[in-house]
Amino acid sequence: MNSTKDRLDPSQFSPEDIDRLSELVFFEERPQLVGREGVKIPLPDPVFHLLVRVVRAVKDGQAMVIMPETECFTTQAAANFLGVSRPFLVGLLEGNKIPHHKVGSHRRIYLKDLLEFQKRRDASRRKSLDQLTKEIEEAGVYDKIPPAEDA
Repeated sequence: MNSTKDRLDPSQFSPEDIDRLSELVFFEERPQLVGREGVKIPLPDPVFHLLVRVVRAVKDGQAMVIMPETECFTTQAAANFLGVSRPFLVGLLEGNKIPHHKVGSHRRIYLKDLLEFQKRRDASRRKSLDQLTKEIEEAGVYDKIPPAEDA
């Protein structure tokens, strides 16, 4: 990831620029980009709403990173993204749980594949939690309060 090109940090803006960002979020006309030469390009709603999110985040002092789904991650960057260790991620790659490719002898993972894995992992976790909740409710112990321990 090219951090200078893809990262939008609030520190890049003057206080006056931050104040002007508020004006961008609240207007009634059809959203459009207007270039210096006066060229107007209408924005589709999804693009407009994404830009509004970016503006609000920057105004709130948050950095934003925008990258294509085809952005390649190293194994360490992918592990950091998923919140797992690098060895655990390598095991997922070797077990064909996440698609990857090699650049020379180094593994690379596309962002879109990390997002798909994350989605499957989250769905699996949710299903397990739902099943556990169901079992607890069926056992009738969900609302029971354990006895207080003697101090």
